[in-house]
Amino acid sequence: MSLIQIRRYEAGAAQPTMELIKKLAIALTVSSDALVFGKDERGPDGALRLQFEAISKFYEDEKRMIAEIPDGLILKREAKRWDSHHKAKAA
Repeated sequence: MSLIQIRRYEAGAAQPTMELIKKLAIALTVSSDALVFGKDERGPDGALRLQFEAISKFYEDEKRMIAEIPDGLILKREAKRWDSHHKAKAA
């Protein structure tokens, strides 16, 4: 990648491809999210971040069990949203 191309990316005159972002992430040993998003643009807020840090020290089977809780809550919320959307359409 040339310096001129990097300057185009920095100036917003061009956008890197996903393949280039992937290669950069590997070369820099960071996640692609770290290249694409700002420091606090993605991820949990402060209170949840502390909880996730604590959970990261749990055993793998405990982590799998804990991961089911937000999955269930997300499905429940989406079902409610879908149901209210269709009820509003029918009215």
